[in-house]
Amino acid sequence: MRYWESSPSAELRGFVSCLWGHGPAPVEGFQLVVPDGCVDLIWRAGRVEAVGPDTRAWVSGLDAGAPVFGIRARPGMARLLLGVPAAELQDLRVDATELWSSRGRDLADAIDERPELAPALLERFARERLADWEPDPAVAVAVAALDAPRPPSVRALAGRIGVSERQLRRRIDDAVGYGPRTLVSVLRFQRAVRSGGEHRLADLSHRCGYADQSHLTREFRRLSGLTPKRYFARDQAAS
Repeated sequence: MRYWESSPSAELRGFVSCLWGHGPAPVEGFQLVVPDGCVDLIWRAGRVEAVGPDTRAWVSGLDAGAPVFGIRARPGMARLLLGVPAAELQDLRVDATELWSSRGRDLADAIDERPELAPALLERFARERLADWEPDPAVAVAVAALDAPRPPSVRALAGRIGVSERQLRRRIDDAVGYGPRTLVSVLRFQRAVRSGGEHRLADLSHRCGYADQSHLTREFRRLSGLTPKRYFARDQAAS
């Protein structure tokens, strides 16, 4: 089972994390999906699915012989692919026609006809959306500030940006899918995940902003269902 990621065009780079694909898998399989602060549009034969922001891990099935392609929006850029407040789709996966009506159906039909063009067609959809939507600049600043080992308090961040604390929380919830506290936890978890288990857990907890190794372990269990050692051992076995 082959998984790949590629960078989007320069026009989309500030909004889209990556284009990606699976397979086709030689046999039926499963993929563990963990929270990353992002949302995806995913094509499987006959359907384009919108995957909302996750707060817990889930298992995605992979059909034998069937490729899967997706486009992933960066944290805070969910409306580019969803068109609705991200919190409405928290921990949900819905058919894109529920969000985009005929536009979602046309996208699915176009990829069904030429699956090899899936990445280009998903990217074209995102580029067309840029004409209809603009990101919230306050959220972009907030996400960057909260993705740090020692992030500022929401009150301090709101003062720096020039909005009320209540307004900032609402705008983050709308653009990301959950509030600042959950976002900090997810972004911290992803920093640890990107380390690939190359550091001792005590060092990793310090580098990524956890209070201690026990805090790291609790958060891994909550967000992935696995201890850090089991999570990284699973990744190494798959590589």
